[in-house]
Amino acid sequence: MLKKTVGYFLGIISSIAITTPALGADRIEFNYSPFGEFDIATKDLELFINEGKISKDFAFYANRANPEQLAQMREFLRTKFQVSPILVSQFTYSPIGEAMVQRLGQFLQTSSKQNGFYALRSALILSAASPEGLTFVNILKRYPSPSIHLNLSETLQTMGQLSELLQKRDLVVSQIQGIANQQAANLLPVDFAEKPDLRKSGEFNIEKFTLTLHDHSRDQQSRPVLERKYDVDVYLPQPKLATTSLPYSVIVISHGLAEDRNSFVYIAQHLASYGFVVAVPEHPVTDSKQFQQFLAGFAKPPQATELIDRPLDVKYLLDELQHLSETDSRFKNKLNLQQVGLIGHSLGGYTSLALAGGTFDFEKIRKVCNPNRSLNLSIFLQCRANDLKPSNYHIKDDRIKAIMVMNPLNSTLLGEKGMSQIQVPVMMVAGSQDIFTPAVPEQIRPFTELSSKDKYLALIENATHFSVESDSPFSPKAIPVPQGLLGPDRKSVYSYMNALSVAFFKTHLDNQQEYRPYLTASYGQFISQAPLNLSLVNSASGEVIYQLLNRVYSNLASTQFTAKK
Repeated sequence: MLKKTVGYFLGIISSIAITTPALGADRIEFNYSPFGEFDIATKDLELFINEGKISKDFAFYANRANPEQLAQMREFLRTKFQVSPILVSQFTYSPIGEAMVQRLGQFLQTSSKQNGFYALRSALILSAASPEGLTFVNILKRYPSPSIHLNLSETLQTMGQLSELLQKRDLVVSQIQGIANQQAANLLPVDFAEKPDLRKSGEFNIEKFTLTLHDHSRDQQSRPVLERKYDVDVYLPQPKLATTSLPYSVIVISHGLAEDRNSFVYIAQHLASYGFVVAVPEHPVTDSKQFQQFLAGFAKPPQATELIDRPLDVKYLLDELQHLSETDSRFKNKLNLQQVGLIGHSLGGYTSLALAGGTFDFEKIRKVCNPNRSLNLSIFLQCRANDLKPSNYHIKDDRIKAIMVMNPLNSTLLGEKGMSQIQVPVMMVAGSQDIFTPAVPEQIRPFTELSSKDKYLALIENATHFSVESDSPFSPKAIPVPQGLLGPDRKSVYSYMNALSVAFFKTHLDNQQEYRPYLTASYGQFISQAPLNLSLVNSASGEVIYQLLNRVYSNLASTQFTAKK
C-alpha cells in the first residue's frame, strides 16, 4: 500500500514536472476597463515581497495604496505555509479540493484566459515539494504558463460582494445583540448570583467506559468506505446519594470533520456530572485519524455516503445501548433511551439536525451546486450531496427529543424545506467570525426556519469555527490550525457551552422547569465575558430576526453568500 501510494504521488509529480516549463509565469496580466491592459512583472513583485523594495514599474501600482495596505499585502504574500506536497496533492485531487481549485482558477487564468485549474494544481504541488515551500511567489515561479491572467473584473466584483456581505454580517450581529438586550430588559429580574452556577461541575461522580461497535449490516453494502467499526466513550454518572432517581437521560455528541471523540470531552464530563449518560462515538472515515491518513496519502477522501452513514452511526449506537441496558450490569436499568439528546459540531451539527427530522432538499442542492458559485466555504462540503441519489432517506430517529448544534452546516443540504421539518427543541450556537460555516447562512437564517416552539440562538461575538472545540492534547488537529483561526482564549466559550447544555437538556429532556430561567437573554448577559460576548435569544425573537434579515439583505436568498454572475 505504501509503495503504491508513494508511486502514485511521484507519478503525479513527474508528469507535471515534464510538462512544466523551466520558468514559471514571469508576469501577471489583467484588463482594467476602460483603461486597457496592464501587467506586473513577477520579478518586481518578488523584490517587493522579499525585500520590501518598490521598483520603478511596480511603483505605478504601489502608489495607489497607502503604506498600511502595502504592509498588509506584503505580509500576506510572503507567508509560508508548512504543508507537505503529499497533503497538497491529496487535497487538490479530492472532490472538494478540485472544486475549490476550479473556483480559484476562474480568477487566476492561463495566458490564453482559460480556467487556471490544471496550472494552479501543478503549481501548488510543485511549490510545496520545493525547498522554498508553499509561498505565493513560489507558486508563480512554478505556474506552467508564460503569464497569469488575472480576471480582474470578476475578482473585484467577488471581493466587493464578500466585503459587503461581511459588513452586513457585522450589522446583523450587532442588531441581534440589541434584540437580546431588549429581550432581557422585558424579563422579570432574576438574581443568578443566588442561583446554582451551571458553569461549575455537578454533584455526580463519573465512570468512563469505552465500547467498540461493529455494524455488520453496513459491511455488506457496496460502499467505498471502511467497515463500520468504531469506538464509543460512555460517561456514566455515579450518584453520591442512593436516592438518585433512575434511569438517566442519554446525550450523544457527534464530532465534526477531522475531529474525534476527545474533541468535546469537557462537555461530556460536565453533563455527566449533572446526571446525564453521555455517549461519544468516533465516526469512522471522517474522524481525525482517518483524515490524517487521507492527507498522508494512505486513504481515500470521505464519500458523499458519509452524509447518510454518520446519522446511522448514532442510530446503531442507540440500538446497542438499548441492548446493553437490558443485558449488561454496568448499564442495566440506568439508561432512558426514549429521552435522547444530541450535540453536534459542524458536520456533526448536520448529523444532529438530520436525526432530529431535517430532510435533504435535493432541488436546492442541484441548484446551488451546478455550478457552485458560493462564497460560503461550507458549500464545497455540502455539495458532496450532489453525488447522492435523490431519495427519501430514513434518517430521523424518534428517540431524539432535543438537539444542541454548534456551528452546523445545513443551508444547502437541508434548506428551508428540510429545516422546517424539525419539531424538537433546538439550541443553535454560532460564532460571528466563523469563516467555515458562516453564522448568517448556516445558523442565524436557519434558526428562523425552525418550526419548533422551543428554539434558541446563542451568538458568540468574535468566536470562530474552533472556539467551542477542546484544545485537549488527546485531540490533535489533522491540520494545524493557525492561532488567528482559533480566535481569542476559549475558556469563556467552554463555560457558555457547559452552562447552556445543562440548562437546555435539563429543561427539554428531564422536564425540570426550574432550569428554564437559564435559557434567557438575562442569563446570557450574566455569564457573558468580553471579548467573546454572548447574546442568547429564544423563539420569541424568530420573526424579529427574520424581518431583520429581510431588511439587511433585501432578498433572503442573498444570505446564501452566492456570487452574482
